[in-house]
Amino acid sequence: MFKCTNCSKEYSKWQGRCDACQEWGTIQESSSKSESSVVRSRGKKETKVTREIKRFEFKEGSFESIQTGIAELDNSLGGRLVRGQVLLLSGSPGIGKSTLSSQLADKLSEQKYNVTYICGEESPEQIYQRLKRLKLKATNVDFIQEYEINHISSYIEENKDKIDVLIVDSIQTVYSEGLTSMQGSVSQVSECTSMLTNLSKAFGITTVIIGHVTKSGEIAGPKLLEHIVDTVMYFEGDKTSDLRILKVEKNRFGPTDEVGLFQMTENGLKELMDTKDLFSKDKPESEGSAYSMVLEGNRAFVIEVQALATKTYFSNPRRACSGYDLNRLYILLAVIDKNLRLTTGEYDIYVNITGGLKTSDRALDLAIIKAIVSSIKSQKIKNDTVTFGEVGLTGEIRKVLLQDKREKEAKRMGFAKIETMKNVKKLSDIL
Repeated sequence: MFKCTNCSKEYSKWQGRCDACQEWGTIQESSSKSESSVVRSRGKKETKVTREIKRFEFKEGSFESIQTGIAELDNSLGGRLVRGQVLLLSGSPGIGKSTLSSQLADKLSEQKYNVTYICGEESPEQIYQRLKRLKLKATNVDFIQEYEINHISSYIEENKDKIDVLIVDSIQTVYSEGLTSMQGSVSQVSECTSMLTNLSKAFGITTVIIGHVTKSGEIAGPKLLEHIVDTVMYFEGDKTSDLRILKVEKNRFGPTDEVGLFQMTENGLKELMDTKDLFSKDKPESEGSAYSMVLEGNRAFVIEVQALATKTYFSNPRRACSGYDLNRLYILLAVIDKNLRLTTGEYDIYVNITGGLKTSDRALDLAIIKAIVSSIKSQKIKNDTVTFGEVGLTGEIRKVLLQDKREKEAKRMGFAKIETMKNVKKLSDIL
């Protein structure tokens, strides 16, 4: 038999490229069993192997919860961590995953929880330098530099009574000697995550696993990885901006409709209870800049939409989006052409969601149309106005999800005028 060392797919003969993972030169000959474990020889008596199964008795306090000490993280997870919970934290390189993990370890150590930090990507000395820079103490944190999963498992079993929280940074650096594939491969990530999950469940250790993402933004590794763990979190944001959003895509012990907001500073991640500080209504009024309210989970906050329309010098005008769906922009431009009698084909149009945010909330439709029309007509938009609403293909303005909550948040943030379907009956009224 021949087996791929990257994804473990088997072949009856050698070939240069694996059909499953598309890797070259990873198919190697493997020893096959001389006798199948299923088919037994004739006349051979079968022996039954029995194992004692213990009945688990539930006791009061067996599901003890852990407060992380980071309010935005607690809110996004439903208020707390659970003993034996396995969390997968992923995000693009440099977004702040290790910074968040370091601050989490420090907050837990302040509450006298014993934290073990598996150093895979960085040496303990490098992590110590980060702790000094962030002014973190982490007194009850043990830093272990180990990469082989069996050695890590042995350490956890020997010290199971001394470990409350385990942080693995990152799962792509951990490997098993029993597998011939390289570190970070599909089979290695699957095997190591399964072993860590089994240990967490057996000894009631809360485990935070840091994972990488691919170019498309998905978690690196098999989709099975997301099914194994209890909670999947994405840490998102633009590295050129200081805003970070923690999204929970899966959570067996809490909701998935809450998000955590953070601001990256020189002293680490700062909890952002209110997005009001990110935007200043004192800036001068300008063309093509409108405020809108979006939802992340059940949380409403204000964002700034910018649009720029310039005379085109090409037969096919350019359209570009940053943080918004380009196909949705094409639809909105067609609505403008049809209902506002404007010829957008004469302009190159660029749309930007400030702060490095990415959203597909349909409530932005009205604000984007307003910003584009403002730029085309060279009319300024007042800073005390917030605009949101979904726009249909016939130009009608529709109600959006949790509209009352958005209006309430806009009033709290001090906007004097709120433009929605209630007071904007047709598109021509927006300017």
